[in-house]
Amino acid sequence: MATIAVTGHANLTGASLPLVAEALATLLARYPAAELTGMSCLAAGADTVFADAVLALGGRLVAVLPSSDYRARMPAGPHAAAFDRLLQAAAEVKVMPYRRAGAPAYAAANRLLLGRAELLVAVWDGGPGGRTGGTGDAVAAARAQGMPVEVVWPAGAARQPLVRAPSAKRPRPARSRIRS
Repeated sequence: MATIAVTGHANLTGASLPLVAEALATLLARYPAAELTGMSCLAAGADTVFADAVLALGGRLVAVLPSSDYRARMPAGPHAAAFDRLLQAAAEVKVMPYRRAGAPAYAAANRLLLGRAELLVAVWDGGPGGRTGGTGDAVAAARAQGMPVEVVWPAGAARQPLVRAPSAKRPRPARSRIRS
């Protein structure tokens, strides 16, 4: 049995999705369908493309949800529909014991993925991590425990710039300058 986990960028460009899908299909085709189990958090981008590739090859999908509110916090749109479809197709669903999605929940999901898998596939541009529970963090953890990591970043793949939510800090009032 080949149990393969995925980590990767959620903000792949639209043009990158077919490139990544083809690279993942080629990588996963090395494993007989009857022996292939793919583990994914079903996030947008890499996780979803990986889950689709596992299912297309006739493999077994294990969905690992970082928190009980993971789906509820997902914005409506195409990814929500893909998430629901993949969750329905999953042979097993594991929900981590966190009420709210966030760095601790993502890190716990990564620990579960790395604890059950034999290989980590990272759809990753190799850039520095830094965010707990993110792609770079998962790759570093896998390498630290001696797990093989297969990086998938086909020529032409790119990420969309991250849009950060505005800070919750209150704006400072403008100071008036009075000159005498």
